[in-house]
Amino acid sequence: MIDFKQYINEIISNALTELDIQSNVVVEKSSNPNFGDYSTNIALSLAKQLKNNPLEIAKNIGSLLKYDNEIISEHSVSKPGFLNFHISDNYYQKTINKIISASESYGMTTVGKNKTANVEFVSANPTGPLTVGHGRQAVLGDTIANILEWHNYKVTREYYYNDAGRQMRILGESVAARYFNLLGKEYKFPEDGYKGEYIISIANEIKNKHGEELETNSTVFRKEAEKTIFNDIKKTLNSIGINHDVFSNEQTYYDNGSIDTLVEKLTNKNLIYKSEGAVWFKATDLGLEKDRVYYKSSGEATYRLPDTAYHQHKLDRSFDLVVDIFGADHADAYHDVLAALNALDVNTDPIKVLIHQFVTLLKSGEKVKMSTRKANFVTLDELINEVGVDVVRYFFIMRSMNSHLNFDLDLAADQSEKNPVYYIQYAHARISNIINNGKANNLSLDGKFDTSLLINKSEISLIKLLNDFPEVMVKVLDNLEPQIIATYLHNIASEFHKFYAKCRVITDDIELTKSRLHLIKSVKIVLGNGLKILGIQAPERM
Repeated sequence: MIDFKQYINEIISNALTELDIQSNVVVEKSSNPNFGDYSTNIALSLAKQLKNNPLEIAKNIGSLLKYDNEIISEHSVSKPGFLNFHISDNYYQKTINKIISASESYGMTTVGKNKTANVEFVSANPTGPLTVGHGRQAVLGDTIANILEWHNYKVTREYYYNDAGRQMRILGESVAARYFNLLGKEYKFPEDGYKGEYIISIANEIKNKHGEELETNSTVFRKEAEKTIFNDIKKTLNSIGINHDVFSNEQTYYDNGSIDTLVEKLTNKNLIYKSEGAVWFKATDLGLEKDRVYYKSSGEATYRLPDTAYHQHKLDRSFDLVVDIFGADHADAYHDVLAALNALDVNTDPIKVLIHQFVTLLKSGEKVKMSTRKANFVTLDELINEVGVDVVRYFFIMRSMNSHLNFDLDLAADQSEKNPVYYIQYAHARISNIINNGKANNLSLDGKFDTSLLINKSEISLIKLLNDFPEVMVKVLDNLEPQIIATYLHNIASEFHKFYAKCRVITDDIELTKSRLHLIKSVKIVLGNGLKILGIQAPERM
């Protein structure tokens, strides 16, 4: 595939050389298709230097342009001094052959060949069922892993959780309280304890298993709760097609001495001090806003300390790329982790941190209130059961992770073309139906076809968009923003529906019919490839 921006850049640079002019050339896609496919403002940027009218400069450059007419059909000049380039219809028409030939690999690259990537996501502590907020991170992480695999990275999906902190202690105490309550015994429920029905259910299982034999200080409450909840978390993730390769936990880094070693090394760097009974990390010495507590006065560690040890372990495994996906509540913490590692001369360049914003559920235009501790939250399981896996996955990635997401339950439950997921899937299913009708009429897709017959404006517009898919996937890799794919697929579906409204596919003209059948087959391939990356089904019928 030709990189049009690069090609046009080169032919303009050659023209500037003839004019004995050196300048940086920036080529962009045209915002207005009437002015061509690509344009540059090079003449405008040179106006001051050359002390000439930009329009005249553009004309002078244009007169010296040398290009392949099989690639660029023509160029033009428009006010106040833009150079515009029209890509040849013939070139675009050949895109169909390329798509069909490549099929399921169309748009793939080898950028990540022989490279490894680690993607850490979800990483929710096993204190309760996964909520809607966890769901956004789960889908983002899995989709980003899919994107990296599309570009030939060998990806390890990792789940890291804190199993040794305050939250887990409160979880154990919450279960213990419910256990003794079930036995008819008095037991004070902990302040900030977990109040969900799932806590009572776990306590009941423990009662059935252990009877009345457990003491108040038994570790069974925390261990059984962790095991039960974590199994449920895995089931939930599996239900939306997410499977992790590696599970890491905080306690490991205490048990293997990694945390003690880390503190010792930072102490030797004079980056650890004690104050008011607590142990502090001297982050301000490294240019950060304030110092951070590593150990509270109670002796309990804060999560920054094991998180730092965990990240050192990830880097020790020599991944070429380490992607961390955090919620907005972790936006400050990772700076401290990276600063500590950099202070120990650990190369943190492979780490790319992605922060996603929170999710608000909307029902009839009103917010659905959620609180994990008060147990009035909507679980990810409940959401999946209500609107389905495909909708859940699409809705969680259809907006930039940098934006707050309003998850409209009414729209998500709507099984019509108003729902963007159904809109895209319907396009794929409609194409499948048309192709099957063609086969029923002995119109095979195996023979030769003439792409030069595809000259209708709606056909060319659709082909141009299909041609963009490899470029889109490169952009997605550079930015790791899955919503770009979601938006692109919606645009493809929209362009297909416009084409279908203007052009009959199966006509009395056999050769034109074959060409259009191959055109929609290429649309089906691109939609299928994109949906696969998003982890969404591409249905043959709806």
